[in-house]
This record gives sequence, structure tokens and C-alpha cells, in this order.
Amino acid sequence: MELGLLQLELHLPVAQSLKQKRRVVKSLKDRLQTRFNVSVAEVGYLDKWQRSSLAIAMVSTDRRYLEASFEKISAFVDQELLGSAFITARQLEFF
Repeated sequence: MELGLLQLELHLPVAQSLKQKRRVVKSLKDRLQTRFNVSVAEVGYLDKWQRSSLAIAMVSTDRRYLEASFEKISAFVDQELLGSAFITARQLEFF
């Protein structure tokens, strides 16, 4: 069994309040959970208006499947955030 953890740091330059930031982040989290059946949590920069850190976790028996899935997730996030935010850092770990 393999556990994959993808951490994404986001910059949201259009957010002018925590409410605006949370609207974008919650929407993204919901779409990721629905489309990819993953666990998603905002784990950092909870009090910053224009920054966020998301942790995305997935379990599988095949590491290659996890790697491919996380590539699809990264591409999806890039596409979904187009114009409202962008990824500043990615970190992928396996346990």
C-alpha cells in the first residue's frame, strides 16, 4: 500500500479579504474531492488573505497510479485557478 501526499502553495492576488480567499479555496477543494476522490485540507496560511497551502492525500496499491493521478491533479488545479490564483510551490511525498 502506498500513500501519496501532494502539498500545493497557492498565491491568490485577487483576494482582498479572507472571505474571498476562502470562497476560492473551498470551491477548489470541493471540485478536487468530487472529481478525483481525494482528501483535501487547507493546512497553512489560514490567516493570510492571498496565500494558501493545500494538502491532497490519496492511497493506492500502485505508486505509478498515484504519480499519474497527482500529475492530473496539478494540471487540473493550474487550469481551474487560471486568472484567480497560481501555484507557487509543489511537493510530492510517498509513504
